[in-house]
Amino acid sequence: MAVTVGVPRETFPGERRVALTPRAVEALAKLGAGAIIEDSAGVEAGFSNDLYTAKGARIADRADVFAQADIILQVRALGANPEAGRPDVRLMRPGQIVIGFGEPLTAAPEIMELLRAGVSHFAMELVPRITRAQSMDALSSMATIAGYHAVLMAAMTLPKMFPMLMTAAGTITAARALILGAGVAGLQAIATARRLGAVVSAYDIRSAVKEQIESLGAKFVVLDIEAGGAEDKGGYAKAMGEDFYRRQRELLTEVIREQDVLITTAAVPGKKAPILVTAEMASAMAPGSVIVDIAAERGGNCELTHPGETIVHHGINVMGPLNLPSTIPYHASQMYASNLVALLKLMVNKGELNMNREDEIIRETLVTFGKEVVNPRVSEALGLTPVKQAGGGN
Repeated sequence: MAVTVGVPRETFPGERRVALTPRAVEALAKLGAGAIIEDSAGVEAGFSNDLYTAKGARIADRADVFAQADIILQVRALGANPEAGRPDVRLMRPGQIVIGFGEPLTAAPEIMELLRAGVSHFAMELVPRITRAQSMDALSSMATIAGYHAVLMAAMTLPKMFPMLMTAAGTITAARALILGAGVAGLQAIATARRLGAVVSAYDIRSAVKEQIESLGAKFVVLDIEAGGAEDKGGYAKAMGEDFYRRQRELLTEVIREQDVLITTAAVPGKKAPILVTAEMASAMAPGSVIVDIAAERGGNCELTHPGETIVHHGINVMGPLNLPSTIPYHASQMYASNLVALLKLMVNKGELNMNREDEIIRETLVTFGKEVVNPRVSEALGLTPVKQAGGGN
């Protein structure tokens, strides 16, 4: 019997994305996999039931999706949706595969629930940053959306226009924007701010990104500070010591003082975001200036950030947006679904499931397998022992 992939409607408050688009259903069919979609699961992202059925998917209620699917695809699996997602656990069955964002390095109680349910959980945050896995890198896909939209938010809030304009009423000076962090979100923010006409500078503790920053037309800010070992072997940012961050804040203060817009993007997986901008540093900016803190979900890079809120501090707008990818759900869903299909191509062939746990991508992304925690990185982060739990496996 062919593998069936199920997509329940997202239940996290405000989540508008869907894990699979109609185009992705068609791609799964080429692998020999069928799809069952919960009624109205894609509506908020712009995909009606009819669009799914036209590509061969079946529409069902939530209980039937879980009952009939061998693989469940979600944007937010239990770890990333601990309250509204908990009722789904009783719908899961041993041997089922659940794939989605799951906050695996911090969500210990939720991972234990998945263990008890006997499901195999793949966390999309853990896709290794290797060349072969680029098409599956959902963190980068969603960071692209976040970096783009953060600049639009700043442009709409700033009481100035971004571009330099020559008008009959005189010359309008271009806005100045500083991007802190030149990962995927930061690079997209640079590109978007440049397209809008701002004068853009960027800083990253990794000097290796200087060429990427400059290739987008931004100035690379050089600080007299040693930042060796700022990146782990997986390509993710590492937390630095407090002495490093204190020196960094001192040197950045004068740079920030000159900016109209500041966008912060620094996040370390599984840890609180580092404070890069203190209240004192932010206060040096001119009234009307805007700070958009993309790292708000991890507590924020700015000391003034209130996650989920916009506050005004001494005339400076400090924005702490949450779940930015969900604000552009059509393309966010399209990109995420492509990432999932690329991952499923490693497991599904001619309608049959074949999960090769020796494959580096599968091995690094898999958190639980049956009643066992199989990911050493997750075990270490949560203080769990990666040994078989009572109750058997799948």
